[in-house]
Amino acid sequence: MKRTYYLFNPGRLSRKDNTLKFTPVDEEGREGQPRYIPVETVDNLFVFGSLDANSAMYNFLGKNQIAVHFFDYYEHYTGSFMPKDYLLSGRMQIAQMKHYIRKDKRMAIARRFIQGAAFNMLKNLKYYNNRDKDTLSQINRIENYIPLIETATEIPELMGIEGNIRQTYYEAFDVIIDGFVMGNRSKMPPSNEVNAMISFANSMCYSVCLDAIYHTQLNPTISFLHEPGERRYSLALDLAEIFKPILADRLIFSMLNRKQIQKSDFDQKLNGCLLKPSSMKKVSQEWENKVKETIKHKMLGRHVSYKHLIKLECYKLTKHLLDIEEYKPLKMWW
Repeated sequence: MKRTYYLFNPGRLSRKDNTLKFTPVDEEGREGQPRYIPVETVDNLFVFGSLDANSAMYNFLGKNQIAVHFFDYYEHYTGSFMPKDYLLSGRMQIAQMKHYIRKDKRMAIARRFIQGAAFNMLKNLKYYNNRDKDTLSQINRIENYIPLIETATEIPELMGIEGNIRQTYYEAFDVIIDGFVMGNRSKMPPSNEVNAMISFANSMCYSVCLDAIYHTQLNPTISFLHEPGERRYSLALDLAEIFKPILADRLIFSMLNRKQIQKSDFDQKLNGCLLKPSSMKKVSQEWENKVKETIKHKMLGRHVSYKHLIKLECYKLTKHLLDIEEYKPLKMWW
């Protein structure tokens, strides 16, 4: 069974027959004990330390359909090596472009992304409000913003509404999370422990959404809510809006409130706050457990993993773009 591997230490990646050989290298250039990974077991590589690999190595990874996702010093996603787009189809590319170019069609999809995200944020707030965490003020304000989504006529206006909803949602984090203070959202670098967790978990969410898109016929560079750019897979940003409350935020609430992650798991330096490498491993393991966790799908009548839910969301979007079935975003029923 294929799985995701996380490379936290700087090192060298090479090939030994049909096996990946990762050799950690310290700051003095000394090599550590190599680790051998059978290539048939690898789905993705998440790289958090500097990685030395040549073009032959990337050719080998590409032929084996292995994506490599890179993160910077601040644990933010910076880019990916993606194998050749083996599932892309001309028909789907044209359909995506038509829905992007036509303002009414683009707005319809963009609204659905924000409606799904807002619903899932509210679901989290209501869950904790029912457990003696007073989030009622944030719930009421977000509920007042939601009707504005349907009346928005421009993408920037829609993004402004989304920004207000998310800012209001983040205000409740100080109520939900015990023993930590978030304050304002900060990214480059994160100013405190909660912001560091958000940045790290959001990057993981973005990457898993990108991987799901890659395994469909969708083109990850053609998006609807976020503006497509030359150097980013912006459709994954769209999709991540729906899944950040479900995967990233719930993971953060759980790990901090259960004290699986504590203040000692962070480094405070350079006017910022980052997870220690050993702590990133803890969060990554919990992330893997989360995306593999299953729930009973109310439409399919069977249990599916959270990771599969993201792929199902891609299929729903595909049907909408091909005018088969109107897209309705995932809204938590559990």
